Amino acid sequence: MTLYALSGALSLGLGYGLMVLGVYITFRILDFPDLTVDGSLPLGAAVSAVLITKGWDPFLSLLPAAGAGFLAGMVTGALSTKLRILNLLASIITMTALYSINIRIMGRPNISLISLPTVFSPLGRLDIPTIISSNIVFLSFILFAVALLSWLMRTEYGQALVATGDNPRMIKSLGVNTNFTIITGVGISNAMVAVSGALIAQNQGSADVSSGIGTIVAGLASIVVGETLFPSSRVGTAIIAVVLGSVVYRLVIALAMGLNLGGFSFTASDLQLITATLVVVALVLPMLRKKGAR
Repeated sequence: MTLYALSGALSLGLGYGLMVLGVYITFRILDFPDLTVDGSLPLGAAVSAVLITKGWDPFLSLLPAAGAGFLAGMVTGALSTKLRILNLLASIITMTALYSINIRIMGRPNISLISLPTVFSPLGRLDIPTIISSNIVFLSFILFAVALLSWLMRTEYGQALVATGDNPRMIKSLGVNTNFTIITGVGISNAMVAVSGALIAQNQGSADVSSGIGTIVAGLASIVVGETLFPSSRVGTAIIAVVLGSVVYRLVIALAMGLNLGGFSFTASDLQLITATLVVVALVLPMLRKKGAR
């Protein structure tokens, strides 16, 4: 693997780190399988890109993007809790609707941000290489998100969030409104995913309506890899572990794409196959460890 490919994989891992944290909230903390992220990631990219083309500051454009993602997550949560639609089906309904909404927001399938200011532009003016400046910006957002999420988990609301995922009947008997917790929890998750989409769009120079395809698979793969390599029962440590899992996942993908075995090499079309194989290996490893220990 070349140094450029390594830096690119690290940048992607950090860029999608916010998305992985969002998926972690629903998948692990709330125990709420949520496919909305496949639509909320391009939603954040679309909102941010449109605002930048209208002259908004790139940093300020992240706030409406986060708000749009939060609303999308709330819709999924409301469909599940208020209308009693199966959570997986509710998220599929929202994800499907978001495809049309994203095109409506952009007015076309994609928007170019080439030559427009982005959150990466200030470091670019300091003659810092693009790949390094991207990693610095992504890492800054990741550190802020990890600190914010770790603090949130220590609050009363955060404890209610964890308890709702662990034992909703028990926490409901203590007077906690689990419907509110689920709706806002899924909203926070998709807000983080939307910000991730906005940052990635600004880094890549375009927002595309199809950029969210496979987001949930990549998110789950990163979580499984992170939990397998860095197991921990503490929420704070687990949050850091899933971010590291996102980086490791992208590094493994880059390594696999660079392999050349006797004339055979992987192509971009093999990405989903590599991801599926990686998830299976990561899921099987803990079981093998337990058998070895016994």
